[in-house]
Order: sequence, then structure tokens, then C-alpha cells
Amino acid sequence: MTTQPEPTDKPQEPHVLPGVRASDDEREQVVQALSEHATTGRLTLAELEERIGLAYRSVTRDDLARLTADLPGPGGLAPASSPGPVVRSDSGQRRSATKWIVAFMGGTEKRGRWRAAERITAVAVMGGHDIDLRHAELDSDDTTIVAISVMGGMDVYVPDTIDVEVGGFSLMGGTGERGSRRPARAGAPRIKILAYNLMGGIDVWRLPEETKDMPLKQAKKLAKRAE
Repeated sequence: MTTQPEPTDKPQEPHVLPGVRASDDEREQVVQALSEHATTGRLTLAELEERIGLAYRSVTRDDLARLTADLPGPGGLAPASSPGPVVRSDSGQRRSATKWIVAFMGGTEKRGRWRAAERITAVAVMGGHDIDLRHAELDSDDTTIVAISVMGGMDVYVPDTIDVEVGGFSLMGGTGERGSRRPARAGAPRIKILAYNLMGGIDVWRLPEETKDMPLKQAKKLAKRAE
């Protein structure tokens, strides 16, 4: 009696990720919570954009819960099996918001972790500014920067994932928009830059996400390649 050989190729079992699958509504809920924490100073603009990107790529509720585990208050999602909420104490006083940036026959740099007011006035008279918003804390989802350059110059740096609107006018000067042309993320914070030049110039740089921790000189080189 002839026996049939056993098949060598066995059907593969489907790969099932542990945890409860997240829904689109749950992802949006976490994104909204992250945005609210950013406007209270718990997340910088770079941290917000990084976590939002991870939220939209999350597969399970556990993935989403990890994004808000170090943030206090409601709004995030609890893991599918969590021993309890993670609470962080925010007893320290929040840093003062920056409303004015002024340079006269000199230059200033605003970078690192700093708090940006809902409206900032930046003035450069025969001087210049570097205003780096990548790691700034925003007081509002809608921030306005009034940039005035008189025989001077100014560079403003923002992540390319946020919404940037540039307006204003120039007399014997100009305003440039440089860097990445990638569309802003839907629902991202908006930064409105009103640039006024008198024999001066203002450049607004949209920096790719991978430059968030780079020095500005190196970040600008990568931004130029993305133009």
C-alpha cells in the first residue's frame, strides 16, 4: 500500500499583535490630548509633532497609552491591562512667556526650550535674530510672530509638519520661504509670521523632521536639499 507524503508546506498561522486594536477615534483622542499638553508647557513643539506621528502609526491601545503615560490628567487612553495610571507631579512654576525679542546693532539667538507667547514681536535694527521654534513651548495652537527688520536680518525656523502662514510687506528688502515643501500635518498648530522689512530681510525656514535635534547650520543644509 502506497502512503501519500505529508505536505511540506504547512499553512502559516496569522501573526496577531497583542493588545486591543486602536480605532481612528481613539487616535484622534490621543492627538487632541497631546495638543492640550503642549499648550500648557509639558511638551515642546518637536515633542508634540513626534508623538502625534507615533499616534497616527499606532496599532494597539497599548501603543497609544505609552504616548501619554508620562502626562497627567485625563484625555489619553489606558492600556488594555494597566495596573494603574501614571501620574507626574508638575509642582514647578512654568517659565515666563517670551513676547518681545529685540536687537539693536547686534544679534540674538532664541533656541532650545523656551516658551513662546501667543503673540511675539521681534525687532532687529541693524542687527539680526535666529528664532528657533523646534523645541519651543507654545501658549496657543495659533501663534503670531510680528517680525520687523530695519537694515538687518532675521531667520525663523519651524518644523515642516506644522502649518506656517507668511505675510507682511518689504521696502528695499525681502522675505523668503526656504526649506522643505512637505504639506503640513492636518490639525497641526499654526504659526503666522507677519514680516515687515525696510532695507532688511527675513527668511522663514521649514526644517524636515529628522533635523529636530541638529545644530541650525547642519539643519539648514538638509533643508536646502529638500527645496
